[in-house]
Amino acid sequence: MRPALIVVDVQRDFCPGGALPVPKGDQVVPVLNEYARRFWEKGHPVYASRDWHPRRTTHFREFGGAWPAHCVQGEPGAEFHPDLRLPEGTIVVSKGTGPEEDAYSAFQARGPAGEPLADLLRREGVDHVYVGGLATDYCVRATVLDALRNGFAATFLVDASRGVNLEPGDAEEAIADMVRAGADVATLERLDL
Repeated sequence: MRPALIVVDVQRDFCPGGALPVPKGDQVVPVLNEYARRFWEKGHPVYASRDWHPRRTTHFREFGGAWPAHCVQGEPGAEFHPDLRLPEGTIVVSKGTGPEEDAYSAFQARGPAGEPLADLLRREGVDHVYVGGLATDYCVRATVLDALRNGFAATFLVDASRGVNLEPGDAEEAIADMVRAGADVATLERLDL
């Protein structure tokens, strides 16, 4: 099996001080840096998804959506966390780029030439994805479930993810959903590449 790491939405706006912060979201950064280092050293591909919203989108509360404006294309809040160390060759995929597009899952994102993430993974011979980032109960959950739906094995990186928990227990329920759907759970200590 060929693994790949998917780093989900570790952007300034989702970290403390951002427009839509995940509590303690910045704590995933050093852990993901170590995952990325290990994948890179083994020659396994690394992908990083990002919300990349237009200024006017139905995703935002101002235009009928659920969320305050965040991760607007080209603005500082859309940048990856400044301490995130993505290895050379990391492929960035962007999602939520359309004016009527929510796009929670990284599998709704497209690469630099417009390719869907699933196609990029298959082109590299990837059949197992390891997923961590922000937030457990939204984009990470959606990414893991879509990976499984698309025929990939999926492992949720519990130590490299944090939840929003709009309702108490949302993150725990998201983890249970992923496991019920067939995902494995791992930590750095239990990583077997």
